[in-house]
Amino acid sequence: MERFTISLDEDLARAFDALIVARGYSNRSEAVRDILRTHIEASRLAREDAPHCIANLSYVYDHHERELAERVTHAQHEHHDLCVATLHAHLDHDNCMESVILRGATGAVRAFAEALMAKPGVRHGALNLVTADCRSTPHVHSHDGRPGAEGASSASHVHYRPRS
Repeated sequence: MERFTISLDEDLARAFDALIVARGYSNRSEAVRDILRTHIEASRLAREDAPHCIANLSYVYDHHERELAERVTHAQHEHHDLCVATLHAHLDHDNCMESVILRGATGAVRAFAEALMAKPGVRHGALNLVTADCRSTPHVHSHDGRPGAEGASSASHVHYRPRS
């Protein structure tokens, strides 16, 4: 681990310490690391230096909107290569919330999310992207998840590892 020192004026230091307490960080280092990750991610995304990502798309929609649920489900099936899982929650008699876990090419994930959020009846949509390195290499997995264990089989699939 690399160390560095920073200097803060008293007001900024007090405000930073208050933020640490409010967010539940155990120390200043954890807070600084988190802030740096956030800004590095934002910079990568702004520069379009993020060819792959993992993401969470959340949105609220009126399930009475004509055929909206079917159109949303159809869109997810049409993009099954991007959609990993969906969580559906009933908020009241009219509104539902869904959260879709996505992974893949950042441009494709963004385009899918924007198209889904633009559907009539979809409200309060938000996309949270995390840049990721994408690796597709064959390797061995056992049925219990331990690499190299007895009964293991070789398979090639893609791993998305968050960039830090």
